[in-house]
Amino acid sequence: MRLYAAIHYHLDVVDLTAATLENAGIGAFFRPRDVDPLGVSYRQLRRCVSTGVVEDLGGGLYRLAEIAPTERETVAMIAAAVPHAIVCLMTALRVHDIGTESPHEVWIAIDRKARRPARPPAQVRVVRFSKAMLTYGVVRRTMLGVPVSITSPARTVVDCFRYRNKFGLDTALEALRDALDRRLATVDEIMRAASVCRARTVIEPYVQAILA
Repeated sequence: MRLYAAIHYHLDVVDLTAATLENAGIGAFFRPRDVDPLGVSYRQLRRCVSTGVVEDLGGGLYRLAEIAPTERETVAMIAAAVPHAIVCLMTALRVHDIGTESPHEVWIAIDRKARRPARPPAQVRVVRFSKAMLTYGVVRRTMLGVPVSITSPARTVVDCFRYRNKFGLDTALEALRDALDRRLATVDEIMRAASVCRARTVIEPYVQAILA
């Protein structure tokens, strides 16, 4: 989705409407510092909130009220609020359209030494990654103009086995079968990710059973 911004000033009033905020490098969700280069002061931004043009999502995060919501809006909102987070596990399955899980919260991973998000604008489930797990199989996407780090299909399947105690082996097996059946990931991709994530001995028997 492209966002457009037309800004009209009258005293302390600013009207943010559909126009190319994206061209200014601003996504669907933004902070006061993001619109400051456009000449929008904090006072004007709060005026937009009071008139219903902009929504205050809390934690210093805002969005244009006129933007049509999408199924991935919450993911983009969390990515904007917690830019160092990696979308993973159940939420990554949903984004990649793997399996049938439909989580009510956004699953994110952060560095083991990072602070847990204090006031996320939506409900999150946090797991912690370290070393190679923070980078291997992590890809970048753009949702509503917001950069999002997310685990690849193969890495997501592997993580489902690694965290199977959180939501059950059945979910991991469904993800594995669906990813392979629909060619969203190959056996080689999954096994390479499993090796890096030290889960090969866990996954290999199930892969062999599916291929048998």
